Parts: sequence; structure tokens; C-alpha cells
Amino acid sequence: MIIKVLGSGCSNCKKVVANVEVALTELNLEASVEKVENFKDIMAYGVMSTPALVIDEKVLVSGRIPSVEDIKKFLG
Repeated sequence: MIIKVLGSGCSNCKKVVANVEVALTELNLEASVEKVENFKDIMAYGVMSTPALVIDEKVLVSGRIPSVEDIKKFLG
């Protein structure tokens, strides 16, 4: 599983990464977590608002910080 957090590296983006890590730990899952900060790469996903969460190349959240519970639902 590949999880990507799209954004400029701002505090909101860092919070999404932290929430992803908590969700993975709570579900006892392993995944590759990548931060995508290049705007050209972000635009390739059609994302207009960051932070965004992409799991296995599918954009699931854009423009908000998903909660740990939201992320667990996506992973479950």
C-alpha cells in the first residue's frame, strides 16, 4: 500500500502525515508514506486544494485534514 500526502509541507500537511501514522499503528498495518510537495506533481492528481490524501493512487480527501478515524475507515 502506498499512501501519499499532497501539500506544500505546511503544518496541516504534517498533521495529515501524523494522523496517517497513528492510523497505521492502531490498525497494525504497514505502508509506504510519501510526502508530495512538488506542485506539478500535486496538480497531476487534479487536486486544487491541499492537504490531500492519496491511497494507492486514488485521491480520497482534498482540502481538509482527515481524522485518524476517517483514515482508518479508508484503510480498513
